[in-house]
Formats: sequence, C-alpha cells, structure tokens
Amino acid sequence: MKFNRLSQLFLVSTLGLAVATLLTSCDIVTIDYIFVADSAGSSAGSAGQIQTLDSDNGTGALRTGQPTVSSGGVNPISMTVTSDYANLYVANAGSSTSAPNITHFLISGSGVLTAKENVTPVSTPVAVAANAANTYLYVISGTTSATLTEYSLSSGTIGAVVAQANLTIPGYAADTIVPTGIDVLANSGAVFVTAYDQSAYNPGCVPTPPATTCITSTANPGWVFGFSVGTGGSLSPSFGSPYKAGVKPSAIASDPTNRFVYVTDFASNELIGYTVQTGSTLDFLLNGPFKTGGEPAAITIDPRGLYIYVANALDSSVTPYTIQLATGTPSSIVNVTGSPIDSTDTQPIAILVDASVGRFVYTANHLGNSVSGFELNADTGGLSAATASPFPVGSGPTAVASVPHNNHALEQTTP
Repeated sequence: MKFNRLSQLFLVSTLGLAVATLLTSCDIVTIDYIFVADSAGSSAGSAGQIQTLDSDNGTGALRTGQPTVSSGGVNPISMTVTSDYANLYVANAGSSTSAPNITHFLISGSGVLTAKENVTPVSTPVAVAANAANTYLYVISGTTSATLTEYSLSSGTIGAVVAQANLTIPGYAADTIVPTGIDVLANSGAVFVTAYDQSAYNPGCVPTPPATTCITSTANPGWVFGFSVGTGGSLSPSFGSPYKAGVKPSAIASDPTNRFVYVTDFASNELIGYTVQTGSTLDFLLNGPFKTGGEPAAITIDPRGLYIYVANALDSSVTPYTIQLATGTPSSIVNVTGSPIDSTDTQPIAILVDASVGRFVYTANHLGNSVSGFELNADTGGLSAATASPFPVGSGPTAVASVPHNNHALEQTTP
C-alpha cells in the first residue's frame, strides 16, 4: 500500500501528537523537595519567603511544589534541616524595622511547611546548623562581634540556650570578628565556625591617606574556631583553636566520615583542607590549599563523601573535586567540555547535593533570581546541566535546603 506525500505528512503529525500526548500524561516522579529562601519582592524591605520546588527523579528538573510560605521574618540568610527531615530552621537577618529571628517549620511527607515557634538570637544571624543527633541547633551571629549559640532541640522544638561562646582572637580581643559559616561533624561531636578579622581585612574600606591599606592590626585575617561538644551540650575550645584559614573564609563543610574539613577562601580563590585529629582538633592537609573559581562563596560534600562542590560567586560557576579517601586531598574534576568548572546563573551563593540519593546538585543564584541544577555522575563526580536549568525563583535567593520525598525517605547513600 502506497501513501502520497500529504498522507505521509498527516501520518507523521498524528504520530507526533500521540507521542506528545503520551509524554504529557506521564507522571513525573518527585524524588526531593528543594526549599529556597528568598525575598517576596525586589525592594529592600520585602519580607522573606520559602519556596518549595519538586525535583524530578529522572532529570533533576525543578517545578513549583507546595505553596510558598513566609520565612517568618525578613531577609532569610541560612537554612538547615534535621537528619530525620522533619524540621526546617530558617535564620532571618531582619531589617531596620524587623527584628532578626530563627524560625522553626515542620515538614510534612508531602513537603508542606508549617511554621511553629521562633527564637531571637543575640544579634543578626549569619548561619544555622543542626547536629545529626537532632539534639542541638547551632546559630552563629554577629556583624561587629561573633557569637556561637547552642539551643536544645526536643522533637524539633527549639528550647533554651544550652551554651554560648564569644569568638575572639587571642591577643586581639578588641578586633571585630565577622562570622561567615558553621559546620557540625556527622558524629555530632564537634562544631566549627569560620570567621575573619574585619580589623585586619576590610575589602570595602577606603584607606585614609597617607595609609594605603585598611589593616589596623597584625592578626591573621581568616580563622576556623573549633569546639568539642561534651556532656549536656557543653562547648570546649579545640586544642589550638582558632586555626588559620586564609584571608576571608566564606563557607565550611565536613565529610560524612568525620575525617576532613574544608573551607573556602573568598578573597584568595582557594579551598583549604584540614584533617580532624582526636575529635575536634584540626591540622592542615599537607598539599593545600587548592585553586577554586573566583570568589568561592559556598561548599557542599556529597553524602558518599567522594566529591566536593564549590559555588563561585564571581565566576557564576561550580568547581567539582574528587576526594582522595586516604588523604582527603581534593582533585579538580574536568567535565565533558574539558573545563574544570560548570556554569550557573549569576552569582551562586548557596549549594547542595540532593538529600534523597545524591544524584543532583543545586545552587541558589543571588543576582540571577534562580536555581541552577546539575546531574551528578556517581562514578566520576562530574556534572551535567539539568533539563531546563536554571529555574526562576523569587528575588535574591540566599539559601537552599533539601529533603527526600516521602517515598524516598528511607533511601540512603553510604560513605
């Protein structure tokens, strides 16, 4: 049987329509809920909000999920979730007319956020982290002084302050210490905070002639403060703390085996590595530091402890590394294009690996008003752009968090 050209075109069109209809009707499988903290508008006084996006199991593509909720304050700056994925904590920096706070949300199995209580930190919060045991919430705060506050957690509810530590440099107690990041070891036994000495390093300062720099002390600018967590949540400074951390450390992460800690140096475009000695003492990796892209602002480690991903704010990129398990040494991963970086939308300042199976990487792009997504090659650590990335979100996203869809909550990736 022969078809004329018109009949052939009609047949092709019919088949194409049938295939498109079939694809459209297919259910998209959600594997993770991605929470994005951003502003409800573009003005400086706009209230904060948390958007929920659904991550597709097959491609990592994001689509709008549960309804957007208020962040509980203004200018959300950091988020963390408990290890059971039942609770989300949002640090709201506040504004001239709105006080800062830490707001607690319950997370349902379908990704619905329900605001519960909030607490007022001692000063403007910078970063927040919960320990894996879900017993303590740690808040680092301050713009002219740095304070680490430890709150008790009971079934996710924020309780009383258990311990508090003011961060100062020995011999330079009057210097202004600006905190930038916080990390809790997977064993819940130690807490580390990154900070820099504003008195010794001030990138926005205009020197007063005849001075040519803004350095007002000889203190080393970048530091990691370490604390061991004892009985009842007591905090004890680690031996040798604080530890030198380049010029302007911006973010910190530890591997899931409690052996290595990594810090990004925003000013020097470097990744600094440490080994964890006797619980909470740090020592430099012998062959570091390691090159990053321009102005590294955020860092994450995949749940297997095999790969590191650094978000570079200036370059609008992600630099991936593989971790040598014996030594902790990070080595740059070259992607399929022959480049050691993967492009994002403009100014990524937060990054994570999805919580469900560790297959996707997402960045919050502050100036791009978007989230960039990548698929992670589990064999090599290399990244490839997720379908339809980047994904639009609200104004000035600052933080991302991830929890598994309830059908995937029991899946684990073991280091």
